[in-house]
Amino acid sequence: MDHDDFKFEPIPGLPERPPQGETLLWQGRPAAFALAREAYKVNWIAGYFALTALWRASTGWADGGLPMAVAYAVPYLGLGAVTYLLLLLGAYWQARATIYSITTARVILRIGAALSVTLNLPFKQMESAALDLRKSGTGTIALRMKAPNRISKLVCWPHIRPWKWHGEPAMRCVPDAERIARLLSDAAEARLSVPTIARTGEQAPVPPHAVPAA
Repeated sequence: MDHDDFKFEPIPGLPERPPQGETLLWQGRPAAFALAREAYKVNWIAGYFALTALWRASTGWADGGLPMAVAYAVPYLGLGAVTYLLLLLGAYWQARATIYSITTARVILRIGAALSVTLNLPFKQMESAALDLRKSGTGTIALRMKAPNRISKLVCWPHIRPWKWHGEPAMRCVPDAERIARLLSDAAEARLSVPTIARTGEQAPVPPHAVPAA
C-alpha cells in the first residue's frame, strides 16, 4: 500500500502555507550522484578498495601467479562494489527525501531520510552565506546563522557545510547553484532593506476604575 509520509504538507517541503506577503521563489533538491561524491565520499572509498585489491593481488602473484592473484583480489573488489552501490543508494534516498525552499523571507530545509526535520531559517537570523561552486555547475550554499541561532551538525548532516567547527546548514550539491545563490542574495537583500516601523511613545490606556496618578 502506498503511503505518503508528507501528505500533510500543504505545499511539498513546507510545513504550512507561507503567510500573506511571503512568496515561494524556488524549490529544489540535491543532485544524488554529486551528494554521494561529496558527502558520502564514494570516490575515496572506491579508491581504497581498489588499492587494497591491488595489494592483495600482488601478494597472490608472488605466492602462486595469476590464479592466486585473482583469487586474492576478487573478494575485495566485490566488497568494494557492494559498498559503493549501498552508498549510492543512500545518497539517492537522502536526495529524494530532501526539499530546499527559498521564499521572499527565509530558507526552509526539509531534510532527513529516516527522520524528517524541517528547518526554518529567516533571512534576519542569517549572518552570511557562502557558495562552493563545482565545475559541473552543482554547488553547496552554506548559511551561517547569527548567535545563538546555531544548528546541530548531527541534526543537519549531510546538509551541513563540511570542515567547519560551528554548524552551518547548507543546501548541498544543488544544480545550477550559481543562479540559486544569486536568487537567494537578491531575496535576502530585498527583505532586509525593508524598514521596520515600530510605534513608540504611546501612553498605555488607563484600566477601568483606576485612579490616575496626581
